[in-house]
Amino acid sequence: MTWGTLLAYCLAKPGAWQDEPWEGDVVAKVGGKIFAFFGSGDTPSVGLKCGASREAADEWLARYPDDASVMAYIGRSGWNTLRTGGAIPDDELLEAIDASYSAIVSKLPKKARP
Repeated sequence: MTWGTLLAYCLAKPGAWQDEPWEGDVVAKVGGKIFAFFGSGDTPSVGLKCGASREAADEWLARYPDDASVMAYIGRSGWNTLRTGGAIPDDELLEAIDASYSAIVSKLPKKARP
């Protein structure tokens, strides 16, 4: 699955939009909150909320040690970087995007939810 395909999948979600809060780093947002980090596209990966806690997100690290890693700075809150084109099946990447989107939407104030 390509960077562009994953980004398009994210942007097709209700209320989702693309932003570039740091020059050259693309993210997908809903209600003003980031639910997917894409970076500049140089690396074939996506940063997602993979669990409500670090312990829950660690399941990805155990299952895919070569293709999942803790995100810098926000990893303690359950965010991982998942590499595309490796051992993680495409359908699991899409499910992880769905879960990250749902986790962020659930924390939004009701009036800001799509």
